[in-house]
Amino acid sequence: MSDTDSLSHIEDALLADGYARLSGTAMFDRLDIAEPDWAAFAQSWNALGPDLYMADGGRYRRRRHAAFALEQGRFTRKPHQPHYQSRDYNPLNGDVQRWFDPVADDTIDSPVLQSIFAFCADSFDPAAKGNWHVEMHQFRIEAKPDEQGRPTPEGMHRDGVDHVLVMLVERRNVREGVTRIGAPDGAALGEFTLADPADTMLIDDHRILHGVTEIHPVDPDAPAWRDALVVTFVATA
Repeated sequence: MSDTDSLSHIEDALLADGYARLSGTAMFDRLDIAEPDWAAFAQSWNALGPDLYMADGGRYRRRRHAAFALEQGRFTRKPHQPHYQSRDYNPLNGDVQRWFDPVADDTIDSPVLQSIFAFCADSFDPAAKGNWHVEMHQFRIEAKPDEQGRPTPEGMHRDGVDHVLVMLVERRNVREGVTRIGAPDGAALGEFTLADPADTMLIDDHRILHGVTEIHPVDPDAPAWRDALVVTFVATA
């Protein structure tokens, strides 16, 4: 499927296919992101703490987490809380309340993130009539010569929510990391690589399974990582 670059095309793609892709160029243009603001936003990924909940014993993932309420088009940050998924959706790390470091206030206040939130609201609740529980995750997956980086160690999966945004922030000295899309019955629907800053995927989580292949360093003597932002939406009463 080709990249989409207008809200109507995004809505059409989500209805027809269950997912939509936007290039980083289209996202920078749509969100009106200034380069200094993006640089500061991306820099915040250098301050993520380790994910100590990996049931596979890996220490290749760093993250921060925050939760929000979206009501009538307005986002309000909730008190810090754990992230929880059942084993129905995450057979590796599910059924555990996982506490991560909170997303920093200056990251939340970044004009980049505020624009991304507004874009999510327009895409997932264009009439601003719903109430939503929203979670955001900053992920850094590190790849080392003696330990591969696994962006989705649980494999092809749903997140157990209604809608998902995945945005690439940076790929540094890595190869592979291919995004795969599948139907609930396991049928493969396609694959592609989020390769450039702000390359984005929107997902109808009820209809689409997704996963990302392992990453490996190109230069084993240099740091290697894949940084991504994930924003999820769950409808509330």
